[in-house]
Amino acid sequence: MPQLDGASPLQAGAHSALRPHDAAAGGTGPALAEAVHGLLAGPTGLGTSAARLFRTALTDAGPLPEAPATAPEPVPPAEQDAARPSDEGSEGSSVVVPPLYCPDAERDDPALGEEVNNRLVEWAEETGIFKGRLERLRSHNFGRLFMLAHPDTDDPERILIAAKCGLSEWAVDDHWVDEGEDTSPELIGSRLAMAHAVVDPVRLPARYLAEFENLVRKEPVLRAFRSCLDHLAEIASPTQVARLRHELAVMFVGYNQEAEWRSSGRTPAVWEYMLHRYENAFYPCMVLIDPVGGYELPAAEFADARVRRTYLYAGTANVLLNDLYSMTKEDPTDTNLPNLIAAEDNCSLQEAVNRAACIHDELMHTVEAECALLSAAGSPELRRYLTGLWAWMGGSKEWHATSPRYREAPVK
Repeated sequence: MPQLDGASPLQAGAHSALRPHDAAAGGTGPALAEAVHGLLAGPTGLGTSAARLFRTALTDAGPLPEAPATAPEPVPPAEQDAARPSDEGSEGSSVVVPPLYCPDAERDDPALGEEVNNRLVEWAEETGIFKGRLERLRSHNFGRLFMLAHPDTDDPERILIAAKCGLSEWAVDDHWVDEGEDTSPELIGSRLAMAHAVVDPVRLPARYLAEFENLVRKEPVLRAFRSCLDHLAEIASPTQVARLRHELAVMFVGYNQEAEWRSSGRTPAVWEYMLHRYENAFYPCMVLIDPVGGYELPAAEFADARVRRTYLYAGTANVLLNDLYSMTKEDPTDTNLPNLIAAEDNCSLQEAVNRAACIHDELMHTVEAECALLSAAGSPELRRYLTGLWAWMGGSKEWHATSPRYREAPVK
């Protein structure tokens, strides 16, 4: 297999454009828009024909929207079903999310999604997560998300396993950060330490193990993590399970960073938040693309620096999409990319939303180009994995645009 450690024809340009904060430019202002102009227009030049071939190979999943070269103008909701008005009477009542550069879902099987969703809610009841909120959980239709995100299998059980892992990850946020009995940020560190002891099973002396197991029995989030990893081991190799464990540990680091902001009352700079989203992103869900699909990405390719950079950019792009779609659900003071851009650049919230969309699109163009170049050089498994990565983002976009989770009023 050709080596993957050579410089990409886009590498220098991508890295210069992806600097999270340009002091001379004053953050995410006009200088950044100029810097990302080329990537927003799509890959061109020597060596980028592979990127166009990659896009061509994916057209069966639906055409990609052409991303504008400058920050997009607001799109009236009547003209763009992805546009999201905020809650009536709030500061962002007229703010809409512009069209985003992202593929459409490759397949939509409502019956399969409903079956996975019903089984997922049953499992949530068994583990105790979302107690008292099960019908609300059912309405969020996480089963549909994972049906959309894993189009290379029609097996509801394999999709359900991915959904269990994803819902366990969401439970950390929903139980310990947003809506639990005690969401004090001072508790996050110790709670995540316990979660990691379940995710990467701790080996305690026998006389102390009983105390830890008693805690697991009492805490639904811990039971959910143990259960979902046990189920994952039924279809994944030990190496694939270890990959998820690693990505969860990275995600826990991100949650601790966010807890520090909350406990200190400190507002992070945009560059720091972008770093945070690189860690607290969607990749723990995406890492299951190959076990759910019934194959394994070779370890050398999974660990290759260029491959890792590409799939982590994908996870970051998708979580920025989440930032945009979840604004109506969250408190207006919550930490998200548009709010931080508005504060740092002293611009309107709509302009900040447009700039955040611009950053999302930049990342997506970079991911598309790098997937093409890596696919041309890599193994069949890598090509399948990168195609699955692209499909995952399309399925996630469709779910975010339609799930009641992001159409509810903010939790008070």
